[in-house]
Amino acid sequence: MGRFLGHAAALAVDIEKTAAFYRDALGFPEAFRMYNGEGGRLGSVHIFVGENQFIEIFPDGKPACCGVQDSRIHHICIQTDDIYADYNAVKERGAPIDSPVKEGVSKCLQFWTHDPDGNPVEFMQLQAGCLRSLAIERQKNQGAASGEQG
Repeated sequence: MGRFLGHAAALAVDIEKTAAFYRDALGFPEAFRMYNGEGGRLGSVHIFVGENQFIEIFPDGKPACCGVQDSRIHHICIQTDDIYADYNAVKERGAPIDSPVKEGVSKCLQFWTHDPDGNPVEFMQLQAGCLRSLAIERQKNQGAASGEQG
């Protein structure tokens, strides 16, 4: 059974403004909207990031489920294969740039922006020798080794 991160959820004060940021400034298409109960109140906007991956945006600064109020996410990370192209595209679209492309503590390349609600968004590119690449390689090797024994 495969596992992956299906979505990250962000809270928005102005859901249309926040959806436009992810759609227009970051270049991710809107996938769908969900409406709650009678009267069709907007419950969430879903932004398509990649295969089976979404950002779910809740209106009014609180989610429609889970009983959590007045909280935010720590950050959303978008993994990319060309960080410089994404940096230039995000900057050209007018999104705020909180840091230039640089090597992070984990030795991955990264830059940061944030949505209209202040939720940080990291763009990250793996490179040879970074902690994530090394962990992925170890995991593949463990899987191959257990497959050979079984």
